[in-house]
Amino acid sequence: MWPRVIGGTLLCLVGLLWIAQGLGAAKGSAMTGHPVYAVLGVVVAGLGVWLIRAGARRRGGSADPAT
Repeated sequence: MWPRVIGGTLLCLVGLLWIAQGLGAAKGSAMTGHPVYAVLGVVVAGLGVWLIRAGARRRGGSADPAT
């Protein structure tokens, strides 16, 4: 569980940074101002959210006691 949550959190942070750089909000990189990095950031952050949710589901187990 923890590796997925930690990895997902890191991917979310990297994705948010790439979004900021792609939109020009974070300066000082060759990625700054190139919208393709904002799109890639959304994809990476989405993958991070998926990993966090997968880790949380694995920890919580089944919500239905009949299964």
